[in-house]
Amino acid sequence: MKLVTFEKDGRSAVGLLNAAGTAVHPVPGCADMQALIGIWPALDTAAVLRGEGLPLERVRLLAPIPRPVQDVICLGINYFDHAKESEAVAGKGVKAPDTFPIYFSKRVNEAVAPGGDILSHSDLVADLDYEAELAVVIGRPAYNVSEADALDYVFGYTILNDVSARTIQNQHKQWYRGKSLDGFTPMGPWIVTPDEFDVRRPQKIQSRINGELRQDSTTDLMIFHVPYVIAELSQGMTLRPGTIISMGTPAGVGMGFDPPKWLHPGDVVACSIEGIGTLTNTVR
Repeated sequence: MKLVTFEKDGRSAVGLLNAAGTAVHPVPGCADMQALIGIWPALDTAAVLRGEGLPLERVRLLAPIPRPVQDVICLGINYFDHAKESEAVAGKGVKAPDTFPIYFSKRVNEAVAPGGDILSHSDLVADLDYEAELAVVIGRPAYNVSEADALDYVFGYTILNDVSARTIQNQHKQWYRGKSLDGFTPMGPWIVTPDEFDVRRPQKIQSRINGELRQDSTTDLMIFHVPYVIAELSQGMTLRPGTIISMGTPAGVGMGFDPPKWLHPGDVVACSIEGIGTLTNTVR
């Protein structure tokens, strides 16, 4: 099932997308996606879908979780091919992690909606880059979870574009500031529940810039996979409902080309994951 946050007549709400993908059915009494996560196990979805729907073209989709409860947890260098291109650009200091994942956090004051603008910050950034990523949304408190049980704690999956300012990222010798500027986290277009998205199967992940295919890979080429990551992060640290984990990006980012292919105002960025959909945004 696809779950959306949307705006109608200046007010935001959450709803279920019908099977045809043509109408949104609001969830009564549910203020936002965080609230929907809380009531999801008891929600009668069939009853919601029998209620009156709003034509999809008459609402404005927002990011599924516009204001995450905490910083997004991200994985760095989590595809083998991206590790190779990063090492080619940055030198011998960048290698694929072979024992433990690389984690960092990304501040999100407000996630960018599907169709919304990626802010170029051209006064600060000359090397704006894109990263198509699978994002996992946690559905219930996860603490000391086993890898075998980890997927039971997943609420759903969405697409996240980990927009990056490469010079700022490298200046600070870590990735937080260069990935946390306002407008650097497009997310959506919706959350897909695990019954409709089997993360254990290879899913195609791609990005296109102005229609040009840049990233073209599959999720099975991750170095560390979703169950392992949830299990490891939950050891000694509670993952709260609504926590977002972004699983890293494959090769084909702008910095990997010679010369680099940076984003510029007016560029249209489309990130796609098979089984979820396409998240499209324009650089401003």
